[in-house]
Amino acid sequence: MAEFSNQFIMQGEELRKKIKEVMVEELMLEQDPSEISDHVPIFGGGGLGLDSVDALQLVVGLEKHFGLKVGNSDEAKGILESVETIAKEIEKSA
Repeated sequence: MAEFSNQFIMQGEELRKKIKEVMVEELMLEQDPSEISDHVPIFGGGGLGLDSVDALQLVVGLEKHFGLKVGNSDEAKGILESVETIAKEIEKSA
């Protein structure tokens, strides 16, 4: 639980970097976190191309690492658009 409390207070670039690291780790992405743009779409073509199974894994990972709870699929669509939208939601919840 100590890791959670330390990670939860991150903001700015440090938070965005950690989100990318969590995404690569939890989703087993074959790319370096530094290659992921803050604004690239996470799902669908033209972005990272993740699917609904990845979305579920991402939600679980975000809750585990940052305490971010995503209530429903409509809410998830807005939050899980990009690293930037995830970071803003974590910062808002802090």
